[in-house]
Parts: sequence; structure tokens; C-alpha cells
Amino acid sequence: MRVLVWLVEGGWEAGLDVALTLAPADADFTLLHVLLPDVEELAHGAFSGLLGRGHADPDPGDRLASIGAASEQALLDAAAARAGRPVSVLRRHGQPEREVVAAAVEFDLLVVARDGDRSRLGPKSLAPPTRFVVDHAPCPVLLVWPEPAPGIDSIPPPPHHKPPHHKPR
Repeated sequence: MRVLVWLVEGGWEAGLDVALTLAPADADFTLLHVLLPDVEELAHGAFSGLLGRGHADPDPGDRLASIGAASEQALLDAAAARAGRPVSVLRRHGQPEREVVAAAVEFDLLVVARDGDRSRLGPKSLAPPTRFVVDHAPCPVLLVWPEPAPGIDSIPPPPHHKPPHHKPR
């Protein structure tokens, strides 16, 4: 069995822990992290546009890319150490929801942590990119609460429907 664990700050630990507990002992684990290109590209563009070409100062986009890479490496190192077993690492750069779905094609199970409103049960417990991944994943998805799930009393009451209005004939 090939298991892909999507590492997102603020919940990856629970996803990895549950996957390690539930997957067969001989499962192959891959840790996936996706870096957004937007921040460094915006900084490159702002630097070029505002200061023009040929400016002597270093491009801040390069610094942001370096910070992002270091942060990603620290996250992957922490996840690999937590796994306590051999794992593979997969780095992607782009729109997270698209990159995760594309990567999941090669796996038997995708592990995802809830990343939205975790104060109550329901669809808002998934951020839009995670909802996209759950809806479009080409393999089974294990969806994990990063902390204990809220009680079922957090489900909103059903909507009150008005009875259909019938006009007398």
C-alpha cells in the first residue's frame, strides 16, 4: 500500500499519526508539501515594477523563496522524524489543491487533516483547497481531525421548511 500524507501547517501531525496507526506495517509512506508560488512571484514583480531593472539591491523575491524552502525543509524533517520509519518526500510548487490531486494519482490512500472551522462538525471544517482535494481525489481519502472532534451537538439544527403553499381552485 502506498500512502500519501499531505503536510499542511497546523494539522499534519494528527494526519501522520493516524495514518501510521491505521496503515499496514509494510505500507510505503510519502510526505507531500506544496509551496505556493504567489508570494515570491509578487515580490519579484513588485521589485521589478517599482524599482526597475538594474537596481543594485537584492531582489526580495529571492529572499522569500529561500525562507520558504528553509521552512519547507524544517517541516519535512519534523514529519520524517515523527514518522520514525523510512519515508519518501514529495515537494510540489503551485496551487495546493491541484498539486495534491495530481500527486494522489500514484497512491492508494491520501491522508488529509481538516483545516477550516474546527469548532463544529460540518463542511466548513474544510478550507476550500481541502474541499477540492476531497471532492477530486483519484484515490480513497482519510480525513483526520487535528484535535478531538467536536460533539454532535455542534451540528446546526435542520432548516425549518415552510409547508408548500397550495392555492385553492
